[in-house]
Amino acid sequence: MPLYVAPLRDIRFTLDHLVDLEGLSKLPVFAHADPETVYGLLEEFGRFAGEVLAPLDRIGDTTGSTHDPATHEVTTPPGFRSAYDRYVEAGWGSVPFEPAYGGGGFPWLVAIAMQEMITSSNMGFSLCPLLTQGAIDMLRHHGSEELRERYLPRLVSGEWTGTMNLTEPEAGSDVGALRTRAVPAPDGSWRISGTKIFITYGEQDLSDNIIHLVLARVPDAPPGTRGISCFVVPKYLVADDGSPGERNRVTCLSIEHKLGIHASPTCVLEFDEATGFLIGEANAGMKYMFTMMNNARLSVGLSGLAVAEVAYQQALGYAKERRQGRAPGAPAGESSPIVDHVDVRRMLMTMRATIEAMRGLLYLNAWAIDVQRHSADETERVAHTELADLLTPVSKAWCTDMGMDLARLATQVHGGMGFIEETGIAQRERDIRIAAIYEGTNGIQAMDLVGRKLPMRGGGVVEDFLRRMERLDADLGAPASTTDTTQGLATIRAALADAVAALREATASILVHGAEDPNDALAAATPYLRMFGITVGGWVMARQALAAHRLGGHDPYLDAKAATARFYCQELLPQARGLLGAVTAGSGLLQAIPVEHLSGI
Repeated sequence: MPLYVAPLRDIRFTLDHLVDLEGLSKLPVFAHADPETVYGLLEEFGRFAGEVLAPLDRIGDTTGSTHDPATHEVTTPPGFRSAYDRYVEAGWGSVPFEPAYGGGGFPWLVAIAMQEMITSSNMGFSLCPLLTQGAIDMLRHHGSEELRERYLPRLVSGEWTGTMNLTEPEAGSDVGALRTRAVPAPDGSWRISGTKIFITYGEQDLSDNIIHLVLARVPDAPPGTRGISCFVVPKYLVADDGSPGERNRVTCLSIEHKLGIHASPTCVLEFDEATGFLIGEANAGMKYMFTMMNNARLSVGLSGLAVAEVAYQQALGYAKERRQGRAPGAPAGESSPIVDHVDVRRMLMTMRATIEAMRGLLYLNAWAIDVQRHSADETERVAHTELADLLTPVSKAWCTDMGMDLARLATQVHGGMGFIEETGIAQRERDIRIAAIYEGTNGIQAMDLVGRKLPMRGGGVVEDFLRRMERLDADLGAPASTTDTTQGLATIRAALADAVAALREATASILVHGAEDPNDALAAATPYLRMFGITVGGWVMARQALAAHRLGGHDPYLDAKAATARFYCQELLPQARGLLGAVTAGSGLLQAIPVEHLSGI
């Protein structure tokens, strides 16, 4: 069985029926990105991911990247440099960026579909180009023309890679505590000094240059996040002809020994009066960095989907081959494939249904970003900006939580062999664990949702989305026949209506009581975000069932789509109402035990 096969038919179904790829192709900027062209591109990239990157995934996990303390150089696992060269030669990294800088000019939605495949095939490899995309976004939006001309063409091509340097030993989630300094130099550049930790691909042997985006404080900067500036600090200073020149004063002191993503070097970087160049205005760095972080959060959420997909493929393949016990109705004296046991089938269906729900949410989030950026209608741009802002913390946190849950289920399907490293499934649990932590922990995402996103426009943004989900009720109730499919839609309709009603009640509680006592809103944040994700997943799956019903016929693939949607809405969606009590409970019980008595020792 192949290590990974891109789920192209599922991706196409999502692009055709759950988001509006065809509508995007009618925008002038995407006139060349018609659906058939996009599907041809995705097919080729899926082949690259499956044939070139997936075979390196296990090698990257077992070998890892290595650091030489004498030279401070980092060596990536065998095969990575060759694969990266092929990635650059094919122009894969340039697909969603402007032609003015050598890009292909395709929608971000297409980039998200590609990110799913690259992350499924090899998460450790994928992080390098994904961080580069964030650096490109930062410079596109906030860099001067000089900085854009100097760095963007080779970042877009992938010849150079990018990093994000926020975290320091004493400044993790509290970015405002960072101490890295930036002092102006007579030539207009800056000298950057400080130590950054957890820098993904901060040093590597894949590209000719690394463009670090570094947060630092200028002299007399105000305290906290208001006093943070952002700088371009290249590994090699760029000569006038655009080639890498003198080595900058940036040193990789070490790389971390981690639970997972061993192929990806997580570096400690020391900046010793390194030459840097200010991006935009001083003290505006956090505002600029969120340009990177919002896209990065969507990509991290996508890793939950991607790892769950490859884990599902592995679990399904194992369940078909592994024989154990005798399923009811099986011939006497014969062992049955474990896929025939209903409890194993429940695990597989839970994985499949949740994966499809996540894909619909994440692709919708990316589609909203495309409309936000490129629609000619100002009202439409504002509405989709709000939608993307509302969905981003849910995409990041719910999908990474589900990625961890589904990777655990995949291990369970493997039974005792899942605990053995040679099967490879344990790597899925180890790799995806980081996703709930970086780019803002999932608790921070939940606090962002209730503290910043729900109050947008006085609660009007979340109200618009609740009504959007409620409007599907009429479509689900429209079919008049009594076919099994229609009866299934009625069941889905009832389940979705109940979940949305519970989410509406939870939202109202947070907006009212959270304003009275912020601790109550913060106490509700994590269960509310999960409730929101589960409910949006139900709405996505209801739309999937409706699309399968409207396409009609007796296509086994569409029948499976409808059955998966029914399973989600009947067996997983009711969990949403079960979270209502936790959302509305307030903070009292969480603080009922004094800190000195939390230990039972």
